[in-house]
Amino acid sequence: MDYMHTARSVEDRLLSYKKDESGWKTCKKTNDVVVCWRPSCEFAGYVYKGEGIVNGSPEKVWDCLKPEINGLRVKWDSNIKKFELLEQVSADVLICRTVTPSAAMGIISPRDFVDVISIKRYEDGTVSSNATNVSHPNCPPQPGYVRGFNHPCGCFCVPVPGEPGKTQLFSFFQTDLGGLLPRSVVDSFFPTSMVEFYSNLTKAVKSMK
Repeated sequence: MDYMHTARSVEDRLLSYKKDESGWKTCKKTNDVVVCWRPSCEFAGYVYKGEGIVNGSPEKVWDCLKPEINGLRVKWDSNIKKFELLEQVSADVLICRTVTPSAAMGIISPRDFVDVISIKRYEDGTVSSNATNVSHPNCPPQPGYVRGFNHPCGCFCVPVPGEPGKTQLFSFFQTDLGGLLPRSVVDSFFPTSMVEFYSNLTKAVKSMK
């Protein structure tokens, strides 16, 4: 499988989501984040967009977000139990297995996901993480986990002009959780989970020295 090609194409796809303002409908709003959704072009579900300002420089926010084995992300993100590095394809492209705990009061059982993840830095100081599902010979479906599939997803840490201590954070989720879950459970899970994601991230950044 050409992981580099997949990584570059998911970068382009994520950037197009960020630039395209059409068709988004607001589904949840708090002081931290506005969550919108629209039908996915990738699968029979939705793509969700979160947008909010986080008090912390882009590098600080990125330190909390980056997909790192035993990194900060697994400590504060309640939807991630474990990251495993399956292959380092290049300096900025890796294949990871992500394990998630059960959710929605146990209705959603533990999942695992295998993704190619690309880290991209832009000239304006933006840092982005771009991921999509792939298969990998070292990671067939595992007992005890339902294999889910992330369609193009990720985040952008964007500097706020004139405010070096703030970051505009765009996040995109479009996940096929797999298994026979009622649509209503899935549709209510993601907006709530994204609000929690921004709230927990804000606390994590604040607690950094």
